Amino acid sequence: MATAASTSNILNLVQKYQGKRGSIISILEDIQASYNYLPKDALETVAHETGHSLVDLYALATFYTSFSLEPRGEHLVCVCMGTACHVRGAPRVLDGFEKTLRIKSGQTTDDRKFTLTTVNCLGACALGPVAVMDGWYWRNAEEKSVPAMVKSHLNGGTSDGATDPDEIIHLHALCPHCNRSLVTPDHELDGYPMIHVTVSFGRKHGWMRLSSVWGDHRIQSEYEIPEDTLINFFCPKCHAELRSPRLCPRCDAPTIPFLNKKGGIIKICSRRGCNEHMFDLS
Repeated sequence: MATAASTSNILNLVQKYQGKRGSIISILEDIQASYNYLPKDALETVAHETGHSLVDLYALATFYTSFSLEPRGEHLVCVCMGTACHVRGAPRVLDGFEKTLRIKSGQTTDDRKFTLTTVNCLGACALGPVAVMDGWYWRNAEEKSVPAMVKSHLNGGTSDGATDPDEIIHLHALCPHCNRSLVTPDHELDGYPMIHVTVSFGRKHGWMRLSSVWGDHRIQSEYEIPEDTLINFFCPKCHAELRSPRLCPRCDAPTIPFLNKKGGIIKICSRRGCNEHMFDLS
């Protein structure tokens, strides 16, 4: 069983969402954020306190790619194995990481410095093969350059060929609670369907649409939203509140999570005027 301190922490997380619809996903997100994975004893505590079966919790933990049942490393490396990347040499890039890190895909180094994973597609097919290291996209990746890339990230930097994800990602957002699409094909911005959510602030409650292109912070909303306003976000399908335990690193406001259909989880700042976005492939 969990230690007294960890049990107390888990109980606090459960009580935080008591009575809220779709709360189980939020509880698991909080645990993942606190421990960097979902410990078995934590899941047992959640099952006992919420009345959910342990089988159901494990089913959720294995269904959503944002969760992990094993501790993850300080640095996350993800190699895209989609068709376009595969034919351009992704298996060799993956082999280079496995040899350099001395682990297989899905494993973490003994010193907990690196976790190596793969994903089916990152939506950056024209730039393949693609690897992602700590949120930085390495386009046209080559096996021979893997050791240098690993060394650079171990020292806290990036290398030539790495690019910020805002240049290349078009997102297909899903609700983290009901797993249904939030993209609305009826409303486009620059040819891309927008992300549709329900929001509230003050005494206002209405719709908001966000650009689905990473790095494009334009929105459309039913009501004008003053700068610096904290906005509450909800899924328009299941009506669950969208909120992550992670705070914005720029302004300390709550962040809003969306699952990305092609892998990873997107978090955006809930403060109007703050354009902080995060893309977590864990």
